[in-house]
Amino acid sequence: MGLVSKNKEVLLGPLSKNNPVIIQMLGICSALAVTSKLEPAIVMALSVTVVVAFANVIISLLRNTIPNRIRIIVQLVVVAALVTIVSEVLKAFAYEVNKQLSVFVGLIITNCILMGRLEAFALGNGPWKSFLDGIGNGLGYGLILVIIGFFRELLGSGTLLGYPVIPKVFYDWGYVNNGLMILPPMALIVVAVIIWAHRSRNKDLQEN
Repeated sequence: MGLVSKNKEVLLGPLSKNNPVIIQMLGICSALAVTSKLEPAIVMALSVTVVVAFANVIISLLRNTIPNRIRIIVQLVVVAALVTIVSEVLKAFAYEVNKQLSVFVGLIITNCILMGRLEAFALGNGPWKSFLDGIGNGLGYGLILVIIGFFRELLGSGTLLGYPVIPKVFYDWGYVNNGLMILPPMALIVVAVIIWAHRSRNKDLQEN
């Protein structure tokens, strides 16, 4: 496999056959916390993507100089600094969304996808490949959050990004928003449906 093909696999693999949420079962907590509306799901997805990508690059650049016994501490310091920057940017430019996300932006620090990529990939690969890995895993994670947020807001509130999308005539005919969709347990059910659909299309991922 050539270099271009390897880089393509690193970038695109997490979007489907190596997705961190529906294949590796990482980052599930975010699906419960921030997907009742589409907008915070998108913002959270972008925030995690930025943090994972740049944390991967920084740790990759430092990988040969970090003593093994303190590598976790160094990783946490790097991640905490990046999360702080992202949090301040959100407060400055997307304050209302930042309030909706509440403490969950800060909890990016403990996101198992993030620490997993630093340990499993950035410590053993160069900056460019680590950057692609961070972008790929961030987008793979974000894709699932956006799908969940889309259906939960659409079916639970009848809106998308806060704008009504279900015609008023439907409500006149008796249509009622499904209030269960905005409750946390429904996020897990939507995840389960996504996993079922994904594995139905990818027979090689099915367990015998």
